[in-house]
Amino acid sequence: MATANELASLTGLPVSYDSALRETYAGAWQGLTHEEIVERFGEQYLAWKRGEPVRRGGGELETEVADRAAPVVLRHADKLPDNGTLVVVSHGGTIRTTIGRLLGLEAHHWEGLGGLSNCCWSILGEGVRGWRLQEHNAGTLPEPVLGDDD
Repeated sequence: MATANELASLTGLPVSYDSALRETYAGAWQGLTHEEIVERFGEQYLAWKRGEPVRRGGGELETEVADRAAPVVLRHADKLPDNGTLVVVSHGGTIRTTIGRLLGLEAHHWEGLGGLSNCCWSILGEGVRGWRLQEHNAGTLPEPVLGDDD
């Protein structure tokens, strides 16, 4: 919300909030470091890294995140005028799963989209054959993006 508010102050445009765009709930993993997760939930962590559907720490599946977030994006995109722009601000996991869903990728391929750095963006466009990823993780410095799950 803080990022959306900053953008609104720069553009003068209104912000609408939707709790469906919140970050993935990771249950018992919430607030833990990568090392703590591996130590306490090693098997579950390895299954998640292999691309298996895992309720990390008893939290949400990535598909459940996409189930709640993608419809919000689609609903707002449908209201845009021709050549309009929709800016959606959220967290990396929610953005990645939503992009994967909009592109029609199978869930186990969503990780292939890579991480999204803070204050960076992705650009999607809608064409006759559906959504297309035009830019991803734009605005980064020339160093690799590493999430806390690597």
